[in-house]
Amino acid sequence: MTAYVGAIDQGTTSSRFVIIDRTGLIVAKAQTEHQQILPQPGWVEHDASEIWRNTEWAISTALDEAGLTPVDLAGVGITNQRETSVVWNRGTGRPVANAIVWQDTRTADLCAEIGHQLGEGFLRRRTGLPAATYFSGPKVRWLLDSDDEIRREAQRGGLAFGTIDSWLAFNLTGRHVTDVTNASRTMLMNLETLDWDHELCEAIGIPPSMLPDIEPSITDYGSCSGVLEGTRLRTILGDQHAAMIGQAAFSVGDTKCTYGTGAFLLANTGVLPVASTAGLLTTVAYQRVGQPARYALEGSVAVAGSSVQWLRDNLDLIEHSEDIEALASLVPDNGDVYFVPAFSGLFAPRWRPDARGVIAGMTRFTNKSHLARAVLEATAFQVKDVLNAMRSDLGSELTELRVDGGMVANTLLMQFQADILRMDVVIPRQIETTVVGAAYGAGIDAGVWADEDELRSHWQESHRYTPQLGDERVAELDAGWSKAIERSLDWV
Repeated sequence: MTAYVGAIDQGTTSSRFVIIDRTGLIVAKAQTEHQQILPQPGWVEHDASEIWRNTEWAISTALDEAGLTPVDLAGVGITNQRETSVVWNRGTGRPVANAIVWQDTRTADLCAEIGHQLGEGFLRRRTGLPAATYFSGPKVRWLLDSDDEIRREAQRGGLAFGTIDSWLAFNLTGRHVTDVTNASRTMLMNLETLDWDHELCEAIGIPPSMLPDIEPSITDYGSCSGVLEGTRLRTILGDQHAAMIGQAAFSVGDTKCTYGTGAFLLANTGVLPVASTAGLLTTVAYQRVGQPARYALEGSVAVAGSSVQWLRDNLDLIEHSEDIEALASLVPDNGDVYFVPAFSGLFAPRWRPDARGVIAGMTRFTNKSHLARAVLEATAFQVKDVLNAMRSDLGSELTELRVDGGMVANTLLMQFQADILRMDVVIPRQIETTVVGAAYGAGIDAGVWADEDELRSHWQESHRYTPQLGDERVAELDAGWSKAIERSLDWV
């Protein structure tokens, strides 16, 4: 049997391709960034054609590095930034506009209108989601409303909508398809039937002819052409769902957090969806063909690693992102300075699009090290808010948090995270959990690995952070964060 599996990881800032062997080790990878298009405040766009070109480059480069061809791969998987929305012409295969990114807030008024029309309770029961700018359906409706010719072509059946996974799958296989995890982020899929909800499509204003076919996450999507001709597409997973598989979070209660552009916590709830009363999302965790879907509770933090990029690019306080830890370590604490990075409003558990970023508590004593520390601590505070909501919804105490993503290399942040959570934070040896999770899915479908139990054996602990701060200090920090949050609200 072929010993290698490949995976595309198409993220918010870059595209890459990774090849792993039967033991789960990465044997080759290539990555390149794409442009962030910011036409006006609150708008974030990507050029989908650039993303596809970058993906082709990454695939070819990694294969060359490994000395392999697509025929040597048992299969490939796709994992992707989830809610980012692409609309393309079925005849030409070209996008009709830039992709609207998950961070984009231009649909705030439309979401408020939809929420009022349908009712938040109805939306949550059908989709597990609130009416928020985060999700895909309103982005497509905005595009249709913004251009009469685009609307007419959509009504004629000439346009296709998809999240980034659909766009990549279309270019690789010619099929217009998505999986249950990405579909569950659109506000258009019924969470129980795992199919498009035509009542929601009509209410939100999306012609059903635009929508891709929904299939299980782990299944044979068909043969690839072009740069991957000779292998098959066997998995599609939204990035956070792929990270769950990469973290071997297969049991009920298993919880992981990925620290990337944002921070995303998912807790496995098994074969039944759990309705949140604490501001979380109910989402599909993953589905293997022929098996019931697994569900999860999710809390999404919009700004995590991107706040460090903001400190670097907008304020010029550091030269490289990794420099923030050394700068923040020059002071013993935050000096009572708190930073709320509500650049796109606040996501879970508050869902406040009216919030904006604030820096609170500064005095003449404050210096750039205090600000750097406050930026790092903001991610940990937001993660704690989400974890507290998970504890409330699940009605049980979580014992440990498995973490991955670029920010886990920051020891100051990880120790602070454990301190304020009052629980262990665990880093695996393989921190590339997202792309490896997509590769694992493809390998399971191809028979490289038998099942989830075999994948569990690949997961190994690298480092464990245990709480060190006293309860009184944690309570003081929580109080300061709460005051800063209040000052960020009602800004817009």
